[in-house]
Amino acid sequence: MTEDGFCPVHHAIQILQEKWTLHIIRTLLQGPCGFNELSRAVGGCNPATLTHRLESLEELGLVKKEVLSMMPPRSSYSLTPAGVELQGVVDAIGKWAMNHLSTCKAKAQSVK
Repeated sequence: MTEDGFCPVHHAIQILQEKWTLHIIRTLLQGPCGFNELSRAVGGCNPATLTHRLESLEELGLVKKEVLSMMPPRSSYSLTPAGVELQGVVDAIGKWAMNHLSTCKAKAQSVK
């Protein structure tokens, strides 16, 4: 925590905990996507929510939107360099999950 009370970890978690955000980032780490392609890859996210999340991530400087055509409307979404830096976060979550989730799941089932 900094002297002014700002905690970068808390702030980062506030951003990344938004529903669908990490799914969007994980998908875009594989390369640019159009809206429909991104929607299919993320799965289960309604279009209004996906639009809102993409706009928020764009405002934060993590996602870049490129308008490809106006008629029909087509856009491509990609990660900015700051967004690409989240690869380490996604990798760390994946590594932790591989190492611990089967143990956590087994313990939770034995408690039932």
